Amino acid sequence: MNREKNKVMAGVLGILCGGLGIHHFYLGSTMAGVILLVATILTCGAASIVSLVEGIMLLIMPDAEFEARYNQREPESMEFVFMKPKGIA
Repeated sequence: MNREKNKVMAGVLGILCGGLGIHHFYLGSTMAGVILLVATILTCGAASIVSLVEGIMLLIMPDAEFEARYNQREPESMEFVFMKPKGIA
């Protein structure tokens, strides 16, 4: 399955709109996006730091790893960027 997600787009969404979980919705991890959104609301924005870090991680992630994680498989709904996905070496 080829979903054609863009690494730069995902990283920029994580940095600029990360507190809303937008980058997770874009990548297909919907529950992770909802959790970030709720956590950001409950912490008055402090949880958006996690999204900033994830956005930077996405931008510096090797292209081959991004392809394997987000374009060649469907991410789990609770999969955060900093977690190692199941089935990827």
